Order: sequence, then C-alpha cells, then structure tokens
Amino acid sequence: MTSAPTTRKKRANGVESRQRILDATVEIAGERGYDGTSIAAVSAKCGLPASSIYWHFKDKDDLIAAVIERSFEAWLSAVELPDEESGTPLERVTAMAGNVAKSLVEAPDFLRLGLMLALERRPTEPRGRTVFLQVRDITHRKIAEVAATLFPDLDRAAVDTLTTYAIAGADGLFVHREVKGDAVDLVSLFELHAQVVHDAAARLAGRQGAGR
Repeated sequence: MTSAPTTRKKRANGVESRQRILDATVEIAGERGYDGTSIAAVSAKCGLPASSIYWHFKDKDDLIAAVIERSFEAWLSAVELPDEESGTPLERVTAMAGNVAKSLVEAPDFLRLGLMLALERRPTEPRGRTVFLQVRDITHRKIAEVAATLFPDLDRAAVDTLTTYAIAGADGLFVHREVKGDAVDLVSLFELHAQVVHDAAARLAGRQGAGR
C-alpha cells in the first residue's frame, strides 16, 4: 500500500510539473505564437519529457487553453469594485481599473494568447480560442455588473453598450503596450480610460433620466 506521505509527495510533484509546463508554454507562445508552439519546444524549455506533458494535457491545444484559463483566473480576482467606503463612484472605478491593469502586467497570458487566437480563422477552431471567448463573456458580465451597480438608472441596452466600449478600449490599450513595450504605463492609461467610461455613463444616465 502506498503511504500517505508518498502520495502527497507525488501529488505535489505533479502540481509542480504542471506549473513548469504552463510557465514554459507561456514563454514559447509569447515568442512564437500559437503555430510556433509545440510539445517538443515546451519539453525542451521546461526540461520535462514529452510523456510528462501528455500526462497532464491531451495535446497542444489543451495546453494553450490551460494557459489561458490559469492566467484568467488570476486576473479575474482584480475585477472587483471597491466598497462604498473607498470613495466616490469615480474613485472606486478608477481604483478597480488600476488593479486590473496591474494584474494584466503581471499575468498578461490569457489576453495576449486569446487575442492572437480570436483574430485568426481556422477550419477547426482551437479549444484555446473557445475558452478565450468564454472568458470574454465572463468578463463582459463582470463589467456590466459594475456599471449597473454604479449607475442603476441605466437600462440594459445602455449597460451593454457601455460595457462593450469599456472592454474594447481596454483591449486597445493592452495591444498598444504589447507593441510599444514596458515604457507604456498601462496602469495610468487604464485609470484614464475608466474615468472616460465613467463620464460617458454619467451622461447616458442623465439623458435617460431626463427622458423619463
């Protein structure tokens, strides 16, 4: 019978190996994109045999999807609106935007890889692209909840429009940093973007209130 300490050690080694594989995949995919990423390249980067990679992941597509999911989970925790004691609605949404930007600087993988896959058209859709589109839906719902909380007078159509605009603008700022590099202050840009979105929401709420 396998002892409990031995079982725990095997489990810990398995978790560590999985993280090594994902970390290596992030590096390679960031340099070479989806097509340039291969199990052989990941194996060489992480120092684990291909058989170990296939033990954790069915294929390259499964591996890329796992990278997106891991990075998204870390990022999602930042999409939380500070409570009312943290300041005015503008101050709260600005703080949230800054936290989101910081999380993207620290864990950009899901957005970087996801945008690459989303912009491509393939005969067979990679699972990574499917996963990314699913997490985009989650992101949309989270941002919509924030908009509805701060501006309860907005109708559903206005909230959806505002959310779409907010996410599209954030995408653009992220891509700009990817192109220009670390010299771009993503946190400051996200905070400015949040203020612009907040002002647009206030105007929309004012118009809808006047129309009632």
